[in-house]
Amino acid sequence: MAKISPLLVVPPLIFAALAGLFWGGLMRENAGELPSQFIGQPAPNLPTEAVAGTQLLTAADLNTGEITIVNFWASWCPPCRAEHPTLQALSDQGYRVAGVNFRDQADDAASYLADEGNPFFATGFDLRGRVAIDWGVTAPPETFIVGPDGKVLSRFIGPLIGSDYEQRFLPMLEAAAAE
Repeated sequence: MAKISPLLVVPPLIFAALAGLFWGGLMRENAGELPSQFIGQPAPNLPTEAVAGTQLLTAADLNTGEITIVNFWASWCPPCRAEHPTLQALSDQGYRVAGVNFRDQADDAASYLADEGNPFFATGFDLRGRVAIDWGVTAPPETFIVGPDGKVLSRFIGPLIGSDYEQRFLPMLEAAAAE
């Protein structure tokens, strides 16, 4: 009887195990979303300063009994610029939209809002991105829906534009409003 070398058996077994893990991950219901540890938890800390010329976003602003949309953005971010009209439209529709600018220059952030319009009722300025880290933000733009009690209800990664906005974000917002 011929002996089979473990060097012939182990690599295919490792490959099969990894392929199974990858396939299982792709078949998840929310394969395109990164989970957030903050869903259902009180909103994390906010910056202690605002973008120049705007009102400072505070924890009290997230506990008003109304839904608040918190958008992390930067003036140097092309997807943030692309979603800006959507944020303005949400604000015009009566939604409470707050903005946290991060890893940006103070003058650039203020100039951008002055030039393009300010959809935010209040802002935070997070120069070093430490608050963004506390919220679990990986890259701008990211948007959170915070419930009337100040708890994070959902997280949307990417710009609020196109079919992704219509098919993923709007249902999140409608579900939050129905609660």
